[in-house]
Amino acid sequence: MIHLFHHTIMRARRAASRSVFGLGSVVLLALFLPRATPVPSPDAPSPDAPRLLALGDSYTIGQGVPPEERWPVQLAARLRERGVALADPEIIATTGWTTIDLMDAIDTASPEGPYEIVTLLIGVNDQYAGYRARDFRRGFQNLLDRSVEFAGGDPSRVVVVSIPDWGVMPFAEGRDRTAIGRAIDEYNAVAQEHAEKVGAHWVDVTALSREQGDLAASDGLHPSGEAYTAWTDRILPAARSALSAL
Repeated sequence: MIHLFHHTIMRARRAASRSVFGLGSVVLLALFLPRATPVPSPDAPSPDAPRLLALGDSYTIGQGVPPEERWPVQLAARLRERGVALADPEIIATTGWTTIDLMDAIDTASPEGPYEIVTLLIGVNDQYAGYRARDFRRGFQNLLDRSVEFAGGDPSRVVVVSIPDWGVMPFAEGRDRTAIGRAIDEYNAVAQEHAEKVGAHWVDVTALSREQGDLAASDGLHPSGEAYTAWTDRILPAARSALSAL
């Protein structure tokens, strides 16, 4: 009952915050995006090849960049170059999603594990909406537990990616960039704590994102494909480690 009450309250707060979220038509467009997005590629292995499930929000779906420039797609391509016959990544992510949205989307999409690798990057919309870190903690822990389940119960096959700092992007002009960075750090401390506690891989792209303020997509908020390539470089070693048992 307590969990249900918390879930209801968070939904109400989320709905109220959406009116001032600041992404305008981008958020409205997100309502029409698919909740589970397989990303085909011409050189993809057979459907029974090892699989990657990427869970997240606009950073994972690659808002503002072509599908081939999304970091999960770049990651799969890089792994194939290194001899891992990975199937096309399955992406459950949409611009504007909070932890609660992602949990609901997972229930709707019902992805069928086990996956050989699962990635999780979530939380920026919780932070933007002003949710407290302790509220984020609860939702993130739930999502991390689900990620481990999708990885066949093996946390070493889960890669958690830190929340980038959107305060450095042109979109944040006139906002308190220091406060944004501080809040992002607080959220990331929560995510890192839980990732390391369960034995998942933790990849920090936040420091990298703070050097990429000039690498923005056309909306001035999300990273460009070039920025995602740098993220992929950072994520690749953890992904290879997660797949080392194959």
